[in-house]
Amino acid sequence: MSFNLLNIASSGIRANTELLNTTSKNIANINTEGYVRERTEHGTTFDNQVGRGQTYRLLNEFAQQQLNRDTSNRSFFERFMEEAQRIDSQFSEESNSLSTQINGMFNNLQEALNQPSNNVTRSLFFTNAENFVNQMDRLSGIVSQQKSVVNDQLGILADEANGLIEKISELNNQITAVHGKKDQADASSVYNERDKAIKDLSELMNLETLDGPHGEKLVFMSTGEALVMENGSFNLFSLNGDPDPNLKELRLDVTSGQANSLEVDTNSLKGEIGGLLAYRDEVLIPAQNQLGQMGLSLADAFNQQNRLGMDANGEIGGDLFTLPTVNGLPFAANAGSGNLQAGLEQGMGKEIPATDFRVTFTSPTTVEIVPLNNKGEPIGTPSTANVTAGVIDSTTVTSGESYGLDIDVTGAPAAGDSFDIKLNAFAASNVGLATTRPEKLALASPIRTETALNNVSEAAISPGSVTDIANSTGITVGPPPSLTNGPISLQKTGNPNEYTITDGNGTTTFTITPPAENMLAQAGAPYANYGFDFNIEGNPAAGDTFSLEFNTGGFDDNRNGLALAGLQSEELVRENVLSSGSADNLKTFNQAFAGIVTDIGIVTSQAQTSHAAFSALEEQSNAWYESMSGVNLDEEAANLLRFQQSYAASARVLSTAQTVFDSLLSSAR
Repeated sequence: MSFNLLNIASSGIRANTELLNTTSKNIANINTEGYVRERTEHGTTFDNQVGRGQTYRLLNEFAQQQLNRDTSNRSFFERFMEEAQRIDSQFSEESNSLSTQINGMFNNLQEALNQPSNNVTRSLFFTNAENFVNQMDRLSGIVSQQKSVVNDQLGILADEANGLIEKISELNNQITAVHGKKDQADASSVYNERDKAIKDLSELMNLETLDGPHGEKLVFMSTGEALVMENGSFNLFSLNGDPDPNLKELRLDVTSGQANSLEVDTNSLKGEIGGLLAYRDEVLIPAQNQLGQMGLSLADAFNQQNRLGMDANGEIGGDLFTLPTVNGLPFAANAGSGNLQAGLEQGMGKEIPATDFRVTFTSPTTVEIVPLNNKGEPIGTPSTANVTAGVIDSTTVTSGESYGLDIDVTGAPAAGDSFDIKLNAFAASNVGLATTRPEKLALASPIRTETALNNVSEAAISPGSVTDIANSTGITVGPPPSLTNGPISLQKTGNPNEYTITDGNGTTTFTITPPAENMLAQAGAPYANYGFDFNIEGNPAAGDTFSLEFNTGGFDDNRNGLALAGLQSEELVRENVLSSGSADNLKTFNQAFAGIVTDIGIVTSQAQTSHAAFSALEEQSNAWYESMSGVNLDEEAANLLRFQQSYAASARVLSTAQTVFDSLLSSAR
């Protein structure tokens, strides 16, 4: 009897010692990050005594996986929000507003129109124009700096992810070594460390895990690529930029050391890495491209209109702004020796969308041109064009459109070679002033018209409009500039709708189709190509005469200046890449900048809302997970008291058994 009591008491003490050890371990690790609460359970042996305890971790794997997913989502929006708020505050700052500089430029242009011969008011325009260029460069510099920061942070996070992937693989090996053996329970700290490493990795990207056959965890990206596999094998990340070395792409080594490019979907990738990539793709790249697009459109519009006027020196106007060119970025796989240099085709500023472009040679003399979205993916159907005399522009396009690009091709490109063109991103910091001389502002029109004083009717000739000087056959640029064929005289004949026109080409009689608009165009060749035209307003009588001559000495004229000022309200910035450059698809300069600020503000606000939502979800998931796996001091304290009492009772039984045994020995003496 005493022998049975002794065995029972010893078994009880051993069992309660294990229970007390487990409870003590739980209490000691209450502040240990990643620790999973443990429990020891006992069964009975064949002689109804308590057997050796089984210790295991209290873990709900479904709750754990849900917590990891919510952690990835929260960290995605947290990183996106933190980064986007920096740019949002910069672009919404009044002192950084491009609209202020644009409005100042047009306000001072209006002052110059009031005093066309005053160089002081002209100088104020150039002061604001220079401020506009500098402001655009400053904003673009902020975006470029943030892109560099993103590259640096991606490098740091990729290294951190690689370290965690290797750590998970090593811990898997340790778990495999003890899986199914008696000392498996003693390796619980290894399981905890591995689960914590997986959770830390989920901070960086969204993960999926599967249980391996030997206790290991197989880890995959949510996009399907394997990170940690069986037998200790794993894949690591690297960063590279092709074709743009300044735009780092996430790659995964999936072929024994050869890094293959990943099709990274930031909406699926999640985590801090996904947040950084989304911030770059949805905020930085669009902002810089839209800045460059607006700068190119504004500069081109001013240049084109200024070329149609006459400056204070009596010369035909020239460019006010310089438009940059950019080298095409070749892909590493290109086989040919070709190179590209791209700029904006003159007069095509409102055709260029706020995108990058890809030019692919389908043969050495034919190409496809396609705009790219913010992730570098093609948009719509590619345009096709011929390479004519080493040039690709609107005149060489065979289908689609040129998107305002003027591309020079050198070297010998091969079929299949591709180049990315990032004109907008480069232009944002490189649009400049072609001149700061106030007299170069062409406020006057190079032509002037007159109605003869002795005309019988009250009909009058319009002031005339100049539409093209570069290709004009009617204006000689000079210096000195002049009408190529001298003054023009127009006279109404006695026949209905019939006129005679006279200049250096002689006299021509022609009949118009009412109304009497664009008279030179209606007169036909060679007058239709003069590059300017006029209307007759009213009903002229037979013999009424009207004349047009070069505006020599007309420095107080502001007609071209009015056209320059009208650019402020014109819709000249393309909005949608999938629509042609029409009025329905265009916006003004102020609307374009307001659109940039609004877009940044909207995505930042959306990120803040999503961050708050996923933070709440993470808290709920964490509470669910902790309810099973977290240490509860109240519960452990109650267990400690209960196990202490049980231990004391078992010890009392042991003491009693010892007393009985001693009594039996004494009686036998």
